[in-house]
Amino acid sequence: MGDYTIQISSRLINKLAEGDNQPKRKAKKTKPNVSPQSKADQEKTHHDAEKPKPMAELPTQSPPFFFPVPQQAAANTELESIKYILKEGEKVLEKVERQERSIVHEVTERAKDLREKEFKIPEPKPIPCSSDHEAWKKCYEENVDNPLKCNALVMRFQDCARLLRQQVSSKET
Repeated sequence: MGDYTIQISSRLINKLAEGDNQPKRKAKKTKPNVSPQSKADQEKTHHDAEKPKPMAELPTQSPPFFFPVPQQAAANTELESIKYILKEGEKVLEKVERQERSIVHEVTERAKDLREKEFKIPEPKPIPCSSDHEAWKKCYEENVDNPLKCNALVMRFQDCARLLRQQVSSKET
């Protein structure tokens, strides 16, 4: 709130001091028909007569009087309490924002971990007997004219395949 002042002029003080001596409405004056020369004389005397006569009790030229309006203590205390509540609210907001950042970081880390675990590409299992398979294929490509030279490699591959079938069938039963 701002500071306000009230200015009271000496004219207002004079009016208040005179009280009810003056009529509230001025009576309407009638103008008599007068010659221009006498009119000038009348105006001169009339102008002198209109000057206000100073009163003995009040000075005629007093400086304006200012009444300071005191600040209301209740408004100040209310303003201070609002400022205090605002500061407390800002502290709580900062604390909540810090907690939010830590929770977001934690959730992001957990999501990364879950994604890595869930969508992890499994390592391929080695194909059984693949080395034997590659060996007899290579032998056939090299010995197109005489495929009987690869008989031992084919038999090794056949034995490996038979053992694998036996292992699978024993696990199922």
